[in-house]
Amino acid sequence: MKKEKIVLGISGGVDSSVAAVLLKKDGYDVHGVFMKNWDDKHAICSAEDDYADALSVCKKLNIPLKKIDYTDQYKDKVFKQFLDDHVHGLTPNPDILCNKEIKFEVFQNYAKKIGAIKIATGHYADKYDDRSTCYLKKATDLSKDQSYFLHQLGQSELKNTIFPLGKILKKDVRIIAKKYSLINHNKKDSTGICFIGETHFRKFLNRFLSLKKGPIIDLNGQEIGEHHGAAYYTLGQRKGLGIGGVKNAGEDPWFVVGKDVAKNIIFVAQGADNPALLEGKLYTAEVSWISGQAPKFPLGCSAKIRYRQADQACTVSESTNSELKVTFRDEQRSITPGQSIVFYNGDLCLGGGVISRT
Repeated sequence: MKKEKIVLGISGGVDSSVAAVLLKKDGYDVHGVFMKNWDDKHAICSAEDDYADALSVCKKLNIPLKKIDYTDQYKDKVFKQFLDDHVHGLTPNPDILCNKEIKFEVFQNYAKKIGAIKIATGHYADKYDDRSTCYLKKATDLSKDQSYFLHQLGQSELKNTIFPLGKILKKDVRIIAKKYSLINHNKKDSTGICFIGETHFRKFLNRFLSLKKGPIIDLNGQEIGEHHGAAYYTLGQRKGLGIGGVKNAGEDPWFVVGKDVAKNIIFVAQGADNPALLEGKLYTAEVSWISGQAPKFPLGCSAKIRYRQADQACTVSESTNSELKVTFRDEQRSITPGQSIVFYNGDLCLGGGVISRT
């Protein structure tokens, strides 16, 4: 019997490599795709090193590997938005935008080209189908679950996608990789935004944005320091403020609690539990629902406002200006416009959107 072709995104990391092992064990004719999205010697995700690892794994597993250069598209659709969001005072998540705008489209297009129907990735996520709808689920290994980053996928992307690592623990992935003597069995997981790499965040942005210094003001309206440009800072930030020696301030650390990009002002307050850091609601626009249909409102569910956060009980209701209002049972710390809020019903990912305001 002729094996079914499947296209697998292979990054050079251990997760996608083990996904290849599992797909081959399941009898698929696996075709690998390596996407080059960024070309910068300062980045963690050194494309040439990762490609060498991906090629080594594919040779060992007897898998053909296609290298596709998408650096221009990435800069146009993802990185440009990343910079624009910072200029407007937002804190974006480029990984989510990349999954939506580039990765899955590239995999699907290549699958069509070689006559494959299914695609696969090394994400820690799971899914199930009923007769008419595909559902995205959390991975069995909740400590590695990446459904948060996949919440903008729709039915067309999920329909023919397989997540081989959905029911596997990370520690077992390492064991499998070592068993098959894969070159990357102990390779360090990538963290953070790969195109920034080891470069200091402010120095990186300064290569692309021309920002001016401005005042740091406390909640009493007193100027207590100087920042390097409001766009460099995010709500809840503690490090890198350079505030010291404020009269009668005490020893509690300072946190960013607000910013006015138009006036180039950063507002700060002391203490990790300062009420200025807490909000009980937020608004989000252009929510993407995985089922393709919005639920009935008000909707009782749970949500995450950042990756790795525990699920937070909330109610989603309709608001004005095409926004949805999300009211939390418990106040949330440092709700950050530009980041994504993702909705869940138990282990089922319902969808999500970008936080527009609080």
